[in-house]
Amino acid sequence: MVGFPLHHPKGRELTGGDLLAQCLKHLGVEVAFGLHGGHLDAFLMGCEDIGIRLVDTRHETVAVQAAEGYCRISTKPGVCFVTANSGFSNGLPGLATAYGDRSPILCITSSPPLRDTENNSLQGSIDQVVAARPITKFAHRVVTPEECPRIVSHALRVAQSGPPGPVLLDFPIDVLFTPVNPNLIAWGSITSPPSFPPAPHTAAVEAAVKLFSSAQRPVIITGTGARGQPARRQLFKLAEDCSIPVFNTSKYASRTPSSPMLSQATAGTLAILPLVQMARPDLVVLLGARTGMFLGGRSGAIIPDKDCKLIQVDCDGSEIGRSHPVDLGIVSDVEAFLSAVNAALGSTAATNVDKSWVQSVLGLASMESPYEKEPEVTDSGRLHPYHAVKNLVSGIEPGSIIVLDGGEASAWVGDLASRCQPHTVMTATGYLGFLGNGFGYTLGCAIAAPDRKVVNIQGDGSAGFHLMELDTYKRFGLNIMTVVVNNSSWGMSSNGQDLVYGTDHPARPISALSSATEYDVVAKGLQNTTAKISQIAEIRSTVTKFQQTSGPSCINLIVDRKPVHPVTTAMEWTPS
Repeated sequence: MVGFPLHHPKGRELTGGDLLAQCLKHLGVEVAFGLHGGHLDAFLMGCEDIGIRLVDTRHETVAVQAAEGYCRISTKPGVCFVTANSGFSNGLPGLATAYGDRSPILCITSSPPLRDTENNSLQGSIDQVVAARPITKFAHRVVTPEECPRIVSHALRVAQSGPPGPVLLDFPIDVLFTPVNPNLIAWGSITSPPSFPPAPHTAAVEAAVKLFSSAQRPVIITGTGARGQPARRQLFKLAEDCSIPVFNTSKYASRTPSSPMLSQATAGTLAILPLVQMARPDLVVLLGARTGMFLGGRSGAIIPDKDCKLIQVDCDGSEIGRSHPVDLGIVSDVEAFLSAVNAALGSTAATNVDKSWVQSVLGLASMESPYEKEPEVTDSGRLHPYHAVKNLVSGIEPGSIIVLDGGEASAWVGDLASRCQPHTVMTATGYLGFLGNGFGYTLGCAIAAPDRKVVNIQGDGSAGFHLMELDTYKRFGLNIMTVVVNNSSWGMSSNGQDLVYGTDHPARPISALSSATEYDVVAKGLQNTTAKISQIAEIRSTVTKFQQTSGPSCINLIVDRKPVHPVTTAMEWTPS
């Protein structure tokens, strides 16, 4: 025996579906998200028998995205299942976002019997492996049940090694329902220790220490590659020993453990340094943070394009120098890099750092918003989005997980979310700008961290994608508060049209939504606690009350689409 002891189900033979479930359980999988399909029944029965929790959603896209949210909070691989062809097709958007955002998830699907390949059988038109390959790190069809241990362990290693990402395994229905011959099982590496992540070369550590030691105005920017608690502890040891301010990106902001060197603002705040007549950084250290849309692209606004050294640490060598010249690129796991640098520095604190500059940079987060003195109610009679969101955030419990979805709605909240001292703030739309992800991310977070409040904040546009998942939240008794920031429009679209074509132009193609839509009424029908709010005085008390109430809730928060959020202005495009 080079594997694990098999668990034989009571009253029936051990099938491929049982073996698949037992492989996942052995590899540490505790929960799987999905939607039922008869092709998968042997696997689902195996999960029930071995103790893998099954969480069923109302749409397959949400199931895949729930696996994403789960892995981001638990740091374990997320697992989802989608049935043959129809379910798989619905799950493709989730695979696409997981691929774009480097989320280590395993998607399990099924297909018609092998003998019916090319027979126009039910749910058999699309070759799922071929379709999945462009948006996964690994996609494979398992053709005998005895191959499960070898292929499953390989797939999960691929998902979690190097740049993480989604993998897909297709199990034809006959493979799942066929009895297993124990003598033919290919165990592969299923009992081997996990692979160790890449670590930095000694010379790279020495070069990094030299750059740290010479910098006067260093900053560290972290991304999802630095989200684990061990990495964060090493991060704050370095930051505190060397007086280096730390900024999260707006895509993923981890705020635990806390540190005096962690800015309450996101990295985008660095763009205002010239406006307040402060010197810009002379060293930027990117830790598991990719350049691109969340760091100002190639504008130089966040990462200076001159008179600044750049260290980029990433487990994916292809990300280093992708859009910015790099002075030191290191292919390494972030925790391994930080541990090595801390060991090399010892107890020697950086002596060149301008500590007054550091404190001034950290103080940027407390600057008064330009919207603070504007009226709480706009000329339209609706709530000013800044004031509405500020009061919303003020009622959220410290230590909550906040998931942002939508365009301007998520931007307004992202600016203020740190005020409630959250555990994590994640922007669900990701690199694809994919609206609707927040429902699945929220579900995964709530399952991964049942002791925390989870707040699912949507624009009214993004809310329309998967509002039925409020039923899922209720069925599982999850403490999720959904807030629909409702401005009766695709705010980023309509405001973008205003910016490009001017407010006098009458046409506003397909950018409006109905002001009559009652999101709270729909939510009440799905057995959520609900409220519709159009007065500032009601916001904080309602949020506080709902967070003290067990189970899911939904707030329909009525706001104006004006003023335009600066993120929309920054993205304005005008033909040359």
